[in-house]
Amino acid sequence: MSATRVRQHVRAPRSAVYRALTDRDAVETWRVPDGMTSRVHEFDVREGGRFRVSLSYESPAATGKTSAGTDTFHGRFVRLVPDELVLEALEFETADPRMQGEMTVTTRLSDAGAGTDVELLHEGLPPGVHPEDNELGTRMALARLAALMEAQAGS
Repeated sequence: MSATRVRQHVRAPRSAVYRALTDRDAVETWRVPDGMTSRVHEFDVREGGRFRVSLSYESPAATGKTSAGTDTFHGRFVRLVPDELVLEALEFETADPRMQGEMTVTTRLSDAGAGTDVELLHEGLPPGVHPEDNELGTRMALARLAALMEAQAGS
């Protein structure tokens, strides 16, 4: 099983970034790659709390892991340290054995200059998930997070 690690600087304090990691509406806005839309079905932010999210492709030609054009995953919050860490365990809802298996996503926040460095570490990627695709999607999502935080700071 493989892993990916992606970092992004966000011009916002750690407390604001942590809120965006743990707010249902914010997650639905930023935690999605370009070319997809997000729908948060369940989001119980507490250690042991569950979540379920669907990412749907905008292109009708795209193939999803769960259905024709959708990737749905569910999981739980393993550890939450306010303003520092979000640790999640998740898995795709799929019949494809190459896409099955629990992954962990560790998000760490650290002070950096006039903002926060966000590091996302995906571990235990299923064999059917290409690390380069996961890394690209994560970069896109973190760029959305940075844009969301900067828009909020400007309003």
